[in-house]
Amino acid sequence: MLSSAGMNKRVLIKKVVAKLKSELKVHFRAAQASRAEATHEQNKADNKYDTRGLEASYLARGQSKQAAELEAAIAEFEKLEARKFALGESIAVGALVGLEMAGERSLYFIGPRAGGTEVVLDGKEVLVITPPSPLGAQLLGKKQGDRPQLELGGRGQLSKIVSVE
Repeated sequence: MLSSAGMNKRVLIKKVVAKLKSELKVHFRAAQASRAEATHEQNKADNKYDTRGLEASYLARGQSKQAAELEAAIAEFEKLEARKFALGESIAVGALVGLEMAGERSLYFIGPRAGGTEVVLDGKEVLVITPPSPLGAQLLGKKQGDRPQLELGGRGQLSKIVSVE
């Protein structure tokens, strides 16, 4: 049985922050490399059809934008309260949700950002989802024991909310 009982939410949040910081380092290095490439003298246009430098500058801008998004996500997770949800309390940001679908049990953490981030806690995979995501939007407001019909990938899936912590 997959239960999130005993999982320390503070540790979970720290693991998410550590993973995001690791990704941030990668994006900073990539942005620096792209910037260097964009400004390197070998990438000066030979003619009006040569766009190497321009393409590298677009890439650098995209990497910088992604780094800024990661910084914002880190800031929000660092200030997120690691509170325990009371029995019968509705799912909201900060909830650790145990969900059973098609005989499989999964753990989801409703985060303020960084949906799709996966971490392992106590040997179990936990996927961060956000309120505007398709699954997050359907789980918000539900409670432990609810059996919602979730729309995923264009089809309905009967599910059970096993736990909300």
